[in-house]
Amino acid sequence: MSEKAINKPTHTAYVVTGKGDKANWHEIGAVWVHKDGSGFDLTVFEGISVSGRIVCRQRKPKPATA
Repeated sequence: MSEKAINKPTHTAYVVTGKGDKANWHEIGAVWVHKDGSGFDLTVFEGISVSGRIVCRQRKPKPATA
């Protein structure tokens, strides 16, 4: 893995409430892979209290805003 890839978050963390089509996804933080590839660090945004199911999904580029 390159050093550049390690410095950028690889996943986004969400708290998911509800189920199926009625699920609500709330972005709560970012996830970085460890240098050795065998674990992750999760940083939760300041001021957020979390409980329940946390889901980490691979990041996708955000669309550019005009």
